[in-house]
Amino acid sequence: MLFNQCPIFAGLNQEEYRDMMRVCCSRRAVYKKGDVISCSGTVTREFGIVEEGSVNIERCDLWGNRMILHNIGENQIFGETYAFSGSPMMADVTAAAHCKIVFLNVNMLLNSSETEKSWYPKAVYNLMVISSNKNLQWSERMLCITSKSIRGRVMNYLSAQAVKTGSRNITVPFDRQQMADYLNVERSALSKELGKMKREGLIVFSKNNFSLLTEKQEDY
Repeated sequence: MLFNQCPIFAGLNQEEYRDMMRVCCSRRAVYKKGDVISCSGTVTREFGIVEEGSVNIERCDLWGNRMILHNIGENQIFGETYAFSGSPMMADVTAAAHCKIVFLNVNMLLNSSETEKSWYPKAVYNLMVISSNKNLQWSERMLCITSKSIRGRVMNYLSAQAVKTGSRNITVPFDRQQMADYLNVERSALSKELGKMKREGLIVFSKNNFSLLTEKQEDY
């Protein structure tokens, strides 16, 4: 349930949540995996909350090369910067899995008649916190792809995920092609490097589940 989980509603009681949703919720929509939710170049005054599933923020050039910039999971928001600025979107938003999205309208959120509502300062504060966290996440991605080598990018990414989760056993939100797109490398080259790292005892993995090793261990 969004009220209990989504950070934009942190600190709101149920009555405040219901009133905010009554005012700001513009629509709900369901998407299949691969569906385009928002296109590059679109100007929108809505931002989305992932109620179920996940979405990818992607950039595709004129030659069809795709780069995944970020993955947005359940109870996280996307598109808020473009919605508030009114600038054309510079990336596509696609469904990474079957997902349900709740869209909030910033025109209603910023309506002067709502500023006296008890939920208003809480929601604005929460958006500031979310925006700050997003900046950290974008910085994290930039650090991942600064390495010139594929191994360096893989190790940067997996290390960051391990620090974030507090565990050396992690599940990444990408399949192998998506992981390659996120790290901006070729899928075949990524698979080859992961195989090398596994043989050298640095990692073990099965699909999108990875374990980071400090000593060489037997593969499973």
